[in-house]
Amino acid sequence: MPLKAVILIGGPQKGTRFRPLSFEVPKPLFPVAGVPMVQHHIEACAKVPGMKEILLMGFYQPHEALGRFLVSAQQEFKIPIRYLQEYAALGTGGGIYHFRDQILSGGAEAFFVLNADVCSEFPLQEMLEFWQQHEDMHSFVILGTTANRTQALNYGCIVANANTQEVQHYVEKPSTFVSEIINCGIYLFTPAIFQHIGEVFQRNQQELALSAIYASRLYLNQYSKSHPERLAQNKFGGPVIRGNVYIHPTASIDSTAVLGPNVSIGEGVTVGAGVRVRESIVLHGASLHDHTCVLNTIVGWDSTIGRWARVEGTPSDPNPNDPYAKIDSETLFRDGRLTPSITILGCSVTIPAEVVILNSIVLPHKELSRSYKNQIIL
Repeated sequence: MPLKAVILIGGPQKGTRFRPLSFEVPKPLFPVAGVPMVQHHIEACAKVPGMKEILLMGFYQPHEALGRFLVSAQQEFKIPIRYLQEYAALGTGGGIYHFRDQILSGGAEAFFVLNADVCSEFPLQEMLEFWQQHEDMHSFVILGTTANRTQALNYGCIVANANTQEVQHYVEKPSTFVSEIINCGIYLFTPAIFQHIGEVFQRNQQELALSAIYASRLYLNQYSKSHPERLAQNKFGGPVIRGNVYIHPTASIDSTAVLGPNVSIGEGVTVGAGVRVRESIVLHGASLHDHTCVLNTIVGWDSTIGRWARVEGTPSDPNPNDPYAKIDSETLFRDGRLTPSITILGCSVTIPAEVVILNSIVLPHKELSRSYKNQIIL
């Protein structure tokens, strides 16, 4: 069966335990037993029958030493090895989800995920056989080991059925003792994992967006007393300001635009003629072309919204009359559709002219060609 492996190598701000040595060499290339640390992982993956490709994933910038190592490893192990660079530190699940198309290309039926800082005998073949022995081919396998009660508090702890080995409970770095079985950071997944990761990832994105816009409103309200100089004012020849609005000094705003209430305009943002922005955050480098309408939306860094386009979300604010009210956390989907909520445009998203984007989440680096409603655009 076709298999792949993903090795998570992290990035330059990691590897603190290796400093100052990690300033000179990326942590995955630090020599352990005479060879780069990550070579032990690659060698183990290359031995598994059916392994079609090994992907290194992290957020190191293109690095001469890393490039040389990849070429050398491909020649030695006779298997394609590629480096996938994250645009930012996305975390374990975020990086895998972002590059899911690369992982699944070629029809991989399952894939291993290994943390590069794990030292192990890598029983990958045994994990594969264990998975194949179970009838549920959509199940996942996690490799565990035992630790003493004190050590276990520093790791993800697994509670498993002693007879079936089924995971019943998992706690990451618990404050009290949970189990002596800890997560080794080595997994075997099927493509079904992306549905689970996607739901969590998008739910977190929605909750973050709701909190961000609500928090923006609170802080903008506070500015009227604490930092009135930060709030934009209506001036002759300037845009129309309604309510509390923050505009970065480097932003370029057309005099016919109408902004507010609860609007934050970031560094280097361009807002064209006739633009309407309300209850939204526009992050640095974004461009809103003439006559666009942006409501209840977070516009990601360096994104572009075309002329006469409308980008709108649905607010889900807590009761403004209750000082202890909290934002409701609804399910991500309702009746098979994305629950109406704040619209989020990831970084470097391009929205064409004269389209409507409603209650949607658009992942980074997407160039849309039509209107969308209540969808996650992957």
